[in-house]
This record gives sequence, structure tokens and C-alpha cells, in this order.
Amino acid sequence: MTTTTEPATTPRGPVAPAGVRVDAVSLTFGGPRPTHVLDALDLEVRPGEIVALIGPNGCGKSTLLRVIAGLIAPDAGRAVIDGEPITAPDVRVGLVFQEPRLLPWRSAEANVRFPLELAGWPADRQRRRAAELLDLMGIPDVAGARPSTLSGGTSQRVAIARALALEPRVLLLDEPFSALDALTRERLNAELQELWARSRATILLVTHSIPEAVFLADRVIVLSPRPARVVADVPVRIPRPRRLADLDTAFVSSVAAEVRAQLAESREERAS
Repeated sequence: MTTTTEPATTPRGPVAPAGVRVDAVSLTFGGPRPTHVLDALDLEVRPGEIVALIGPNGCGKSTLLRVIAGLIAPDAGRAVIDGEPITAPDVRVGLVFQEPRLLPWRSAEANVRFPLELAGWPADRQRRRAAELLDLMGIPDVAGARPSTLSGGTSQRVAIARALALEPRVLLLDEPFSALDALTRERLNAELQELWARSRATILLVTHSIPEAVFLADRVIVLSPRPARVVADVPVRIPRPRRLADLDTAFVSSVAAEVRAQLAESREERAS
């Protein structure tokens, strides 16, 4: 992992969001039965956008995020941040998994501080940054709590705070709320929108929920069954800030219907 040393001085100002581009990325997992996962996939995310990826189970959405995060090298093509190819894990990119993956022996604050320790930040700056992030996520009171004592929603807030620790310019979210109950999921969707408004990071979100994609995203990218390719780019022209009540409007319903139609059409094409 690339590391940087943070000076023990005044914190940096807000970091500008970055653009992400995926150029003709293809990937096949080997083994006795090789699996072709991504097929010459092209994608562009503009700086400061929220883009949702949606597609059938197993189509390669999570794999694509890992390519952008520098965790998996593609067989062909490349992922690029602001013109620079991604060849390894990068401090400009934060990744949040479906499960919080918190270190159970560390407190919530110590989990948030963990990437700062790896990057060589001074201890006092680590503590200040962790406190800032826990406050940003609305959970300053859990700083000393162990993960086993936290609810699912609170654990995921800690995981997002940890992903933001090094002020990433791109935040990748891999179904971060799928394991939560409906009410908690809706509340975190609203909070994620507020977080984006404050951090202005570029966000790429994988989800199976069409309402979630439409509520959060500026665009919904529909992927085909495996091997994944982009089959539709559906704009969501709802003003921000958005409210959960917007989910009941006719416009949102029409966008969701278009996404469903594109998903159904891609399945039919692949089956024929």
C-alpha cells in the first residue's frame, strides 16, 4: 500500500474530487473452469458525481470496484484516476465493503485511526482526525466501543469513517447497506447524501436496489449479465438535496422503470 507522512501541522483543506475512467477493461478468473467476468468494459465518472452500478447477481460489479481500487489487475485495459493509471492500492481511493470488516480487538476510534497509523501520521493528529470523522458520521459517542457492541448501522458508519480517513478523492461503496433492515438502510441513504454534500468525494456505488440507486445517484449504470459490459447509462435529474419522500414521485418511478427495463432487456439478449 502506498503511504504518505502527514505533518503535524494545520490540517489540509477539502480535497478536490477526482474523475475516474475505465478503458476497455477485461478480466477472466483462472482455474479449472475459467470465468470471464469483465468484457472490454468502458466507464467514465466525472469529478464529484455519484454513480450507481446495478446489474444481475454475479455480473462483475464488485470485481469492477476492486479493479478501480487497485486490488485486482485486469487482463486488458486500465482504470485511471485523473489521467493516472491505477496499478496498486491508492490513498486517493477509499473502499467500503458490504460487511464493515472492522478489527474486533480495536475500538471504533482505533479502527478509524488504523489507515492513519499505516500512513505514518503523528498520534495526536490521528486522534483529531478520527474524532472529526466519527462526528461527521454522527457517532462521536461510540469512540471507545468495540465492534461487537455496535449495531449493524453504526458499524457501517465506522467503516465509512475509516474509508474517509486519508481524505480520498474517490469513494467506492460495495453494497454497504444491503445487510441492514429497511428503515436503517433508508436513514443511511439520506445520511450518505449529506456526507457527499460535505466531502464532495466522487462516489461509485454498487447496489442491487433500484430505489437506492435512483435516490442517491446522478446516473445509474446498468451492466449486462457476466461478463459485464455497460448496456445503459440512465440519468437521474432530481435536484439535490433529495428527500426520502422523493422516492414516491412519478419521475422517480419512471426512472426506476427505465432501469428495470434495461436490466430485463440485457438478460433477454444474453439468453438469446
